Amino acid sequence: MGLLQPHGRGRRLLRRDELTADAPVIAVHVLAHAVAALTAAAEIGRPVILASAAAAGIAGGPGWWRELIAAARAAVPAAEAMVVLDCGEDAGVAQGAIRAGVEAIVFTGPPQVAERLSDIASQSGCIFFVQRPAATLDLAAEFFALSERLHKSCADTLRRT
Repeated sequence: MGLLQPHGRGRRLLRRDELTADAPVIAVHVLAHAVAALTAAAEIGRPVILASAAAAGIAGGPGWWRELIAAARAAVPAAEAMVVLDCGEDAGVAQGAIRAGVEAIVFTGPPQVAERLSDIASQSGCIFFVQRPAATLDLAAEFFALSERLHKSCADTLRRT
């Protein structure tokens, strides 16, 4: 599994399991994916990490992600999840995500820029990563799947990991 390391000077490096009780990472692309993942997590009683697609912050924007996650959490309030928006190498998108109140972001741009963004993120309570977490399950192939199929994929993954 490796480490998810929040970036920044003077910050303690956290293992992924310290952040989320060793939660599996499910890459979600649409609201139905997020709801299925959270529903399965709540039913099984396991925390989960919902990660956006690579560079989804650039394609969809921080506001889209924030609202997608808000709608999913409203639909499944019992689920315990950490959510991570991948901002790719776009510093402007990363700043926008921090301002929008996104819980955690990934920024893969230049280290000097990452250092400055990390400081801004920490002041806002946003968790900042310079490396994308590896997905245990990526729902991209099931983009148009019915909710029952999505739920089964998520539940099967959560049970076996």
